[in-house]
Amino acid sequence: MLDLLGTLERTHTCGELRAADAGKEVVLLGWVNRRRDHGNLIFLDLRDRTGIAQVVLDKDLGAEAHLKAEQARPEYVIAAIGKVRLRGKDVINPKMPTGEVEIVASEIRLLNDSKVPPFSPAEDAIGNEEVRLKYRYLDLRRPEMQHNFAVRHKVALAVRQYLSSQGFYEIETPFMTRSTPEGARDYLVPSRVHAGEFYALPQSPQLFKQILMISGFDRYFQIARCFRDEDLRADRQPEFTQIDLEMTFPQQQTVFRVVEGFLAAAFAAVGIKLPTPFPQITYDEAMRQFGIDKPDLRLPGLTDVKFAFAANDLETLAISPGLPIVAVRIPKVGELSRKERDDNRPLFDSRKGAKLIDDLKRLEKSFPDAVNKIREVTGAQSDDLVVLVAGDATAQLRMSDTKSAGRLSEREIAVYSAAGNFRVELARKYAVRHGAFAVTEQVVGSPERDAGQVDGSAAFRPIWVTDFPMFELDEETGRWMPSHHPFTSPHEEDMDRLVSDPASVRARYYDLAMNGLELGSGSIRIHQKAVQQEIFRALGMSDEEAKSRFGFFLEALEYGTPPHGGIALGLDRLVMILAGASSLREVIAFPKTAKAIDLMVDAPTPVSDMQLRELHIRTALKS
Repeated sequence: MLDLLGTLERTHTCGELRAADAGKEVVLLGWVNRRRDHGNLIFLDLRDRTGIAQVVLDKDLGAEAHLKAEQARPEYVIAAIGKVRLRGKDVINPKMPTGEVEIVASEIRLLNDSKVPPFSPAEDAIGNEEVRLKYRYLDLRRPEMQHNFAVRHKVALAVRQYLSSQGFYEIETPFMTRSTPEGARDYLVPSRVHAGEFYALPQSPQLFKQILMISGFDRYFQIARCFRDEDLRADRQPEFTQIDLEMTFPQQQTVFRVVEGFLAAAFAAVGIKLPTPFPQITYDEAMRQFGIDKPDLRLPGLTDVKFAFAANDLETLAISPGLPIVAVRIPKVGELSRKERDDNRPLFDSRKGAKLIDDLKRLEKSFPDAVNKIREVTGAQSDDLVVLVAGDATAQLRMSDTKSAGRLSEREIAVYSAAGNFRVELARKYAVRHGAFAVTEQVVGSPERDAGQVDGSAAFRPIWVTDFPMFELDEETGRWMPSHHPFTSPHEEDMDRLVSDPASVRARYYDLAMNGLELGSGSIRIHQKAVQQEIFRALGMSDEEAKSRFGFFLEALEYGTPPHGGIALGLDRLVMILAGASSLREVIAFPKTAKAIDLMVDAPTPVSDMQLRELHIRTALKS
């Protein structure tokens, strides 16, 4: 028979007791993590979110309490009343913060029992993720998951406190708004009172936060929930949380200083010192040096080694003479076998005319001087992997080699991108061998690590990427599309080329990347109606279409809109990095599967015909 809590109150949490607490009478409440029965002695490991305490039941000291402990099983909820005592030197557990003490219980109350769980929260790892998500309430009891959400809480609190100290107001924006597609599909909400019409869940608070700047609030932020109906992967969920902010009259560097400030505060909250200011690089330089617009600085960058080859060498190798030849170096991988090289080739994308040369020893036989120069300029050691990526002279492509106002051509970007993506894939594959991506537990923290600041400058490598292209050409439609959202301001000196040479126009847009992940993106916005209309026209949008989609915003721009700008950072991704997790699902309390299903509550589900009729909806699914 189960016991009642009555008037009993907890005096201490399970994880806080130390040697200095010896002799204290305590009341602990929690779950049985493990039970060990040694006859007259029963040991219960009692768990709550703060940690584990060992409770001892000695039959000679209390037969009734011992009998209750015999009935207890893992995941039973119990109360333990007793006295703290020091453990003997030979039975101290140095792996537990509470390992120097134990509680000799005089009373046990069984507050609730538990079915045998499909997995034990005491397990370090559970292989079946679907089972974890179906029984998420059990999964969240695991110390690793409890730690992740402690990190999340500390990060969000530190961000709020910092931004408040800098004069930002936290203001909520609507969840139910109009559909203004921003690249992904909207989640639509049918209106009951307006037949045939729909709200949309926000992909971001973009237009609302700009309107808040028009409203004179000067500095806004929000820990905002956002929704995008798109395909899922490890770092993407249909509903997610971002740190959203906007301010009036900023320079780009103003935004950077604010973001660096709240990130430094967030990292400090979990014991990590994040050096500021962060390095900055333009988009073109990021492509040249890393082949990607979210560089991972923990690995060597790309090196252009075209100088190492003579013109006739390029002809022999069928390499395009007008394009770069890029060396990719991955440290400490060692020499690869022919099979390993063959296995790696599917990781290389040659669809846009890039050519891979992955056997440097073979190349050295014909071009020894060139290979020596490559090893010298890249700083390659004997155990480093070096491959080359160049333009394929035999590829038949429609892409242009023409540069706009000094910017990289489409074909140059294709070569750099192929090299950059291959660099990341190789690094992921050989991370264990070269250790470049290893982020130690000491740095990211763990449930057992005591608070204390450590230097994160090597493990966490942020970088700002600026001056993105304003437009990109849609190969299917032949239309220029915004590289980002269409409310981003072009550089003032590029305005006169919006129609005549859109490829050359630079956006006042910036990304913050860390360890190869995009943490956030933002821009200085368009604040003049005429410029905003010009951008819509440059995108092939008629004035009527612009008015239909964004008329309320264009009208708001007519009423004294100040220059403004901002950014949004993914809170989930930030916590994922800090927790050392491999997926967003490890830092979101109730995530969806890769098929956008909530296995715990079994959503989505069909609804009744009556509900559909009230919403003026009829489904047309094939049986």
